[in-house]
Amino acid sequence: MNTELLLSWGIGVMIILIFLIPYIQTMKKKDAITRKRLEETRAKRQDKALLQHPIINRSLCIGCGICVDACPEGTVLGLIDGKATIIHGSHCVGHGKCAEACPVSGIEIGLGDISQREDIPQLSDDFETNIPGLYIIGELSGLALIKNAISHGVTAIDHIHQSKLESSKAEFDVVIIGAGPAGLSAGLRAKELGLNYLVLDQDQPGGTILQYPRRKLVLVQPVELPLFGPLKKGEYEKEDLLAIWEKVIREQKVRLLSNHQLKGITGERGSFTVETSSGPASASRVVLALGRRGTPRKLGIPGEELGKVMYKLIDAETYKHKKLLVVGGGDSAIEAALGLAHQEGNEVTISYRKENFFRLKARNESHIEEAMAKGLLNAVFSSNPKKITDNAVTLQSPDSTVEIENDYTFIFAGGELPFPLLNSIGIEFGKKN
Repeated sequence: MNTELLLSWGIGVMIILIFLIPYIQTMKKKDAITRKRLEETRAKRQDKALLQHPIINRSLCIGCGICVDACPEGTVLGLIDGKATIIHGSHCVGHGKCAEACPVSGIEIGLGDISQREDIPQLSDDFETNIPGLYIIGELSGLALIKNAISHGVTAIDHIHQSKLESSKAEFDVVIIGAGPAGLSAGLRAKELGLNYLVLDQDQPGGTILQYPRRKLVLVQPVELPLFGPLKKGEYEKEDLLAIWEKVIREQKVRLLSNHQLKGITGERGSFTVETSSGPASASRVVLALGRRGTPRKLGIPGEELGKVMYKLIDAETYKHKKLLVVGGGDSAIEAALGLAHQEGNEVTISYRKENFFRLKARNESHIEEAMAKGLLNAVFSSNPKKITDNAVTLQSPDSTVEIENDYTFIFAGGELPFPLLNSIGIEFGKKN
């Protein structure tokens, strides 16, 4: 009897080991691969997220890997020592799918420690700044994505509506600066709640989306737009999304004025004065939905004033059989270079001041690597343009200076962000004391 029992136990242990040992070996291999990926991203400074990112509670994490599979970018998270770990943080754009998928609620999407971040304003849960009655929504808050922007607009206006709007001589209950997704959402919600509002923008409605190349896919995620209804698709082409903005503005008769650039804000809750390039407006509350792109930053080099130099690409198909230079290494620059490289007869060069691309979206990173491998374009790293002429551009690297033939130059060097203006208003940044 004891012999039979021991034999049964022995067979059971053998069966377990037959399956357990390969499983452990597989997990060790995956762990090693993930560790190597983390070393690579750290070496390239791609392990940290630029803005929002998953904050993982390791005490709750059970290592199921569902969050890893749920990430639309595919490479942000991995498992190390059986715990979820940020591997490629620069690919994170804050979808929040990992947090939604986690079965133990061990992930939240946030900004982490912002105590040293001079570009993240101090905000309440309702997006009110340290100045009572003055709100910041959308990308400028540090949280990207159209879904977030629309949600911010609704939340801020709801807070304004719920707070006591004191009787004042102000012309408007609320003035909203910016007509991108956040500002438009705020304007629609203000109209829906019966507030006396005005939306101002230095350009045309659409915000950052206006700067995207033609037919660029824009990630939206299902969200409800006030007075319009749900945006049900996960992605829209640029033109389709702008058509929705135009339709809702037209049908709802949104009170919106274009070509009004913000110059300053004075006063206090109940009696703000909004100074613009077209004159002042008075408001009881002010909502800033300015975005983070800002005015295109110039390089300040000889020849930059030539007509061949541009700071955005609207339609790549208009450039064929041309010698083209794209300056920059962010997503906008990469998307422009890829679009131009796929047009007939173009010779495209990218000049980037750093030693490699980093903080790119996963899709852009894979596409640019593939294009470079196929010889569709040439990347000159650790280089800066020093001079632009009618027919050429001079690039300077640490070890050499080279002149390349050039028909058009596209500069994507970021934007002059509105932080000096916000500082002059009195808005505080970083962690609250």
